[in-house]
Amino acid sequence: MVTLIVIGVILFLVLVIWSIKRHRDPRLQVECDAPIDQLIPSLVGLSLSTPVDGNSVEIFENGAYFDVLLEEIAAARHSVHFETFLWKEGVLGKRLADALCERARAGVTVRALLDANGTNKMGKEIEQQLKDAGCKLTKFHPFDWRHIGVFNERDHRKLVVLDGRTAFLGGHCIVDTWLGDAEDKMNYADISARLRGPIVHSVQAAFSENWVGQTGELFMGDEVFPPLERAGNITAHAAYVKPEGSAPAVKLLHHAVICTARKRLWIQNPYFIPEPEAIDALGAAVARGVDVRVLMPSTSGSDNPMVQHAGHRNFAKLLRCGVRLFEYPHTLLHQKVMTVDGAWCAIGSANFDDRSFEINEEITLGFNDAATAERLDQIFEKYAARAKEIKLETWRKRGWKHRLIDNFYYVFNEVL
Repeated sequence: MVTLIVIGVILFLVLVIWSIKRHRDPRLQVECDAPIDQLIPSLVGLSLSTPVDGNSVEIFENGAYFDVLLEEIAAARHSVHFETFLWKEGVLGKRLADALCERARAGVTVRALLDANGTNKMGKEIEQQLKDAGCKLTKFHPFDWRHIGVFNERDHRKLVVLDGRTAFLGGHCIVDTWLGDAEDKMNYADISARLRGPIVHSVQAAFSENWVGQTGELFMGDEVFPPLERAGNITAHAAYVKPEGSAPAVKLLHHAVICTARKRLWIQNPYFIPEPEAIDALGAAVARGVDVRVLMPSTSGSDNPMVQHAGHRNFAKLLRCGVRLFEYPHTLLHQKVMTVDGAWCAIGSANFDDRSFEINEEITLGFNDAATAERLDQIFEKYAARAKEIKLETWRKRGWKHRLIDNFYYVFNEVL
């Protein structure tokens, strides 16, 4: 009898948490023929942001990103704000820890916000090294029964802000497999961007949001939010807000751009599990003449084949809609990128699934810039040339075991 009561209480609490978090998904039907570069105010408004002009964006691939990042950290004079999901013991983790500690000992304020689950293998010695050097180290959602309602919400952002003037954002994690140049299965592919200009304030605000939530500490002043002059001609906007009772901004942005594409929509994402509404919207894009392609790792290239299998569950429907699917077998493609019509593009931390869109803390930056979009399309083409395109007739012939595995993992896709 006691056991039944306990189970009943647990189920009731789960229902309460679900009812608090639930919201109506957006209908992906937009009647608007304007090109995407004329719809930036609409995209920005829908994703609860503001357009910011006068920025520069530089794209860095694979392990080369860390050389630039560490140089910038070494040059910081006032503050280093670092936020990541995954950090494991290794050469890269030691290099980063040494760089952060050197700045902290030099009098620079170093704040490091690390997801408690994703960084549980960073090593106690590294944690202690950071603390002993004076770094302010905080873990996001460490296990605590008092916080059971939010424990499944992870901080999946990967960003760095230096002196409030330079920001980095993308998909790179602090694990040795992110070193190298994606030359084999032990060296992953990824993309991050260096940002300068007024958009850095938006990235700093995103870091502040989670930092205040975990520590209660507010930071202000020119050392963290300095006056920022124009650094280029790119208009950028950031999506990261998660309002209660409404779809998160990252989800709204990713879904809205599907409806705006008129010529081309290319997606690079390691974990592609669109919901039915998004699949229908992708099919509608193809029907109006849009070249829709998705590049992702195969099960053999992925670090988490279960997620790839979950994505497989809807491949047949996507292929029937005319979406072109490419799987890369050689290593993990971890970049989270979208380009639309050669005019607009996005880089961020979000996977194309509802764990990222609904549960995790994420950030995506959109850029109204043809040159950056072209650069990202070139990266797509580079990997697509060595990928396998999935064809509908071949896909229909896959065995029953494959189908069973796909459907099994799809059921659990939001907790994988």
